[in-house]
Amino acid sequence: VGHCHPDIVKAAHQQNQLLNTNSRYLHDNLVDYAERLSKTLPERLSSFYFLNSGSEANDLALRLARQYTQHKDVIVLDHAYHGHLTSLIDISPYKFRNLEGQKEWVHVAPVPDTYRGLYREDHEDSVTAYADEVKNIIEQAHKRGRKIAAFFAESLPSVGGQIIPPAGYFQKVAEHVHKAGGVFIADEIQVGFGRVGKHFWAFQLQGEDFIPDIVTMGKPIGNGHPIACVATTNEIAEAFAATGVEYFNTFGGNPVSCAIGLAVLDVIEKENLQAHATEVGNFLMKLLKEQKMKHPIIGDVRYQCLIYIFSCILFGSVK
Repeated sequence: VGHCHPDIVKAAHQQNQLLNTNSRYLHDNLVDYAERLSKTLPERLSSFYFLNSGSEANDLALRLARQYTQHKDVIVLDHAYHGHLTSLIDISPYKFRNLEGQKEWVHVAPVPDTYRGLYREDHEDSVTAYADEVKNIIEQAHKRGRKIAAFFAESLPSVGGQIIPPAGYFQKVAEHVHKAGGVFIADEIQVGFGRVGKHFWAFQLQGEDFIPDIVTMGKPIGNGHPIACVATTNEIAEAFAATGVEYFNTFGGNPVSCAIGLAVLDVIEKENLQAHATEVGNFLMKLLKEQKMKHPIIGDVRYQCLIYIFSCILFGSVK
């Protein structure tokens, strides 16, 4: 919502003057914030965990998926990056190919890029073709006695090249993954909170009939303040709690962080930033399309990606 937004600064200052403590001490801000976040998500995603960073959120999502499914293996998209923890480097082709390489429990699917990918815009059914690549990975994994815990993907692959997955791709992938006993994790750490303009969450670009099993949030959630969140279903949360090993994060969900999170939502709504990102993105899109007509060197202008990049700058997360 912009660098040093006065509403965010005020919310942090006021709460700091009253109380900031670790999350063993209950505070209304946490419950109020969870309730506000729940209104932006499908009703099915009704259990929330608060953390300090996107990497922490993705690591917890991985733990949730494995506990719920009792499986280990993960399918990720090529070129993906999901965080700096060891567990996440292992599922980030963007990183592990320059380090220790691909683990046996990690499976890499092609990015559903209809511009430069395996199946392009002229393909008769690129959605099914890309989803079938995931299906084939699952089948090959099963032949080797491996079991899929999760398909883990950014809703709009960013490090992978600002790719817009064709509508319907996630639905078909989720069908294959669920059939294999796995869950679908949508990484919204870079692309959530209205940055795609048309929707509050980038996974909603796939259509109203698609709901991930787990959604992770970071970066814009606190306008630069270290706060993150994992949203999931009650069933997955209950399976995680059933281990008897409670989840605890010392400062995840502390009163100041939640006050800031609430203020961010207030500003996005009050200043119509989602609509503003759409409006300015459309304007910029029109100009870039005109340039594309003039200059053959410009191959592709991506609408939602353009709005996302612009809103990252607008919301103060990119210099």
